[in-house]
Amino acid sequence: MWAKKGTRPRALKQQQFTYTSIYGAVCPSTEQAVGLVLPYANTTCMSLHLDEIARSVPEGRHALVIMDGAGWHQAFHARSNVSVLKIPPYSPELNPCEQIWQYIKDKWLKNRCYKDYDDILSVAIKAWQKFTAEDGRIRSLCSRDWASI
Repeated sequence: MWAKKGTRPRALKQQQFTYTSIYGAVCPSTEQAVGLVLPYANTTCMSLHLDEIARSVPEGRHALVIMDGAGWHQAFHARSNVSVLKIPPYSPELNPCEQIWQYIKDKWLKNRCYKDYDDILSVAIKAWQKFTAEDGRIRSLCSRDWASI
């Protein structure tokens, strides 16, 4: 926020504590994206997300999902077309999706107040849809030389 030197501008601040979580996975080479907006960050929701990833993987292909050590990333059942690569603790730079979350927050989610849970849900869904609709954005944020096959 810009302000005149010596002044204290007023900024919007959310007073209630209601959340939703965007679960997302992307393929930089194909720019395919799978996302769910779910009410919690827990193992049940993560399992739903992995199921959605498994359903979206084209026949004959295999997905590698990079995950950090978050609590809700710990428990999941195996899927025949999805493997998980756990990155070391405290190494978010190894997870390309971290740039996605920062980009979405900066562009569509921060510095605003929400009326209620439905408003939060609607804005989160629209933010994910806008992000995935930006041509070349997934590739630019998530491509890594070390991840090429």
